[in-house]
Amino acid sequence: MNTVKESNNRLTSGADKKFLTLIAVLSVLIPIVVAALFFMPKEGGSSVDVSYLPAFHAILNSLTAIALVIGYYNVKRQNVKGHRAAMLAAFSLSAIFLVSYVTYHFLGERTTYGGEGALKFIYYFILLTHIVLAVVIVPLVLLSVYFGISNQLARHRRISRWTFPIWLYVAVTGVLVYLLISPYYS
Repeated sequence: MNTVKESNNRLTSGADKKFLTLIAVLSVLIPIVVAALFFMPKEGGSSVDVSYLPAFHAILNSLTAIALVIGYYNVKRQNVKGHRAAMLAAFSLSAIFLVSYVTYHFLGERTTYGGEGALKFIYYFILLTHIVLAVVIVPLVLLSVYFGISNQLARHRRISRWTFPIWLYVAVTGVLVYLLISPYYS
């Protein structure tokens, strides 16, 4: 019996190592790809119209924030099915956002903020904290989802205490960044 238990622990540990390695690779690769696309020089205009994507991103961020709050509400009420559904919805919406965001920055033109005074300071503060925490949230979300779906609930709870508020902040500030810069889209 002990041998079976030890064998199962080794299998779980081996599976964990594979997924944790994948999470580490994605956590480094995703921000590098996004940064490279963002700073990549654009040559000529794209024939694909992506001007609608920033508004779509704000909608995705809004829906992600709503899903996160619903997930939090459900877990506090011990509704595991509702929590899981809401969190998988938030994860899916964030994944769609990421693909769309990369597409936009690959094909679209960069927009600069044109506001002045205190609003400019507020915009750049929100933008900077949003960007930094968007990088931080990638491994936290991936770990939270992995620990949740692999039923490692103690680990899931421990990491999710950090993931939830940061993810919610990133989703909400994504909408704020859009609202503040939207007058300057061409």
